[in-house]
Amino acid sequence: MVLANLLLSMAVTMLIPTLPIWLKETARLDNQQVGLVMGSFALGLFLPGAFCSYLVQQYRRNRVFLICVLVLAVTMTLPFFKLPALHVFPLILAWRILQGSAFGLAQMVLSSTLIIDTCESHQRTEANHSATWFGRFALSLGPLLGLLMMHLSSIIVPSSIPASPKSTLNVFFLALVCCLAAILLVSLIRFPFRIPEDHLHVMSLDRFFLTSGWPLFVNLFLVTASVGLLMSLPVPIDAYGMVMVGFLLALLAQRFVFCDAELKSEVVSGLLLMGASLIILLTARYSPLTTPILGLGLGLVGGRFLLFFIKLSRHCQRGTSQSTFMLGWESGLAVGVGVGYCIFCGRMMEMLMAALLLDVTALLMYVCWTHRWFLGHKNR
Repeated sequence: MVLANLLLSMAVTMLIPTLPIWLKETARLDNQQVGLVMGSFALGLFLPGAFCSYLVQQYRRNRVFLICVLVLAVTMTLPFFKLPALHVFPLILAWRILQGSAFGLAQMVLSSTLIIDTCESHQRTEANHSATWFGRFALSLGPLLGLLMMHLSSIIVPSSIPASPKSTLNVFFLALVCCLAAILLVSLIRFPFRIPEDHLHVMSLDRFFLTSGWPLFVNLFLVTASVGLLMSLPVPIDAYGMVMVGFLLALLAQRFVFCDAELKSEVVSGLLLMGASLIILLTARYSPLTTPILGLGLGLVGGRFLLFFIKLSRHCQRGTSQSTFMLGWESGLAVGVGVGYCIFCGRMMEMLMAALLLDVTALLMYVCWTHRWFLGHKNR
């Protein structure tokens, strides 16, 4: 299931640097429209959430996941048909929202239900932590493989950023393969049958959004929005590979550096490292140190916030906390990418300043309020 999570996340993240090329060159959208399309993915993430609890209790939960991933896979095939409708901006917007809805519901079912159901109660925190880290690796591996696929298509400009819509079709095909592989992996697992509740509500916040954790959600959203802004920039392929180096360093740091450290130190250190990478970009434009430092900081913040959500949840709210974390993480990335194209396209220095401002705001919010609030409201 963690591999399925990795493949599912990769199918979506590999479109972040490559889909805008197809939107500009094939669909002939301008930067503002591209930004709206990329940002609309965040709206899709939230749309089916209220129905998640009903669906996983009314139907076989693994089948709900498989159908959602299958819908996402089908959306990856639409660009191959060259339908005139896919050149109409409102329909492209609806297409991207559908992708967000299919991915969001699949992630909710996977993280809030399937992974929890297949683990003993004392292993669930470790399972959630591992599965989320595999999804986090996709933030590096997805764009890396997407850009590499375009590079292997032999259509690439000197700046290492591809510029042909034809090579983007190969990325859609790779995303389709990732979706099908995730379906295959989960279909091989046998899940226990769960008797549904007597009184089911068609719409509810169960397994969708933990309202008591909204300060954590806002704080996490600010962090990932700053990263989303950076992902709207044209960067070399190897930059995403170096982010993975930072993620691996974050895993080591969590194990050996912050295991007995003061609770606040991990998030503060992560946000300071992210701010340092942005300052380096502002002063030196690009340095080999920026992306590993960014990955290290983001990995530390993401890992600790996940545990905060788990500790904040009450009995039988673990799944809801996982979905809330996923929504904060993914929606922040999508909105950041959308704002980057819509407002800051061609204005790199202003974009970096905005990303730094978001990071500083997240740091101040955490130090001055969120941490103290969490200590007063945690339940585990």
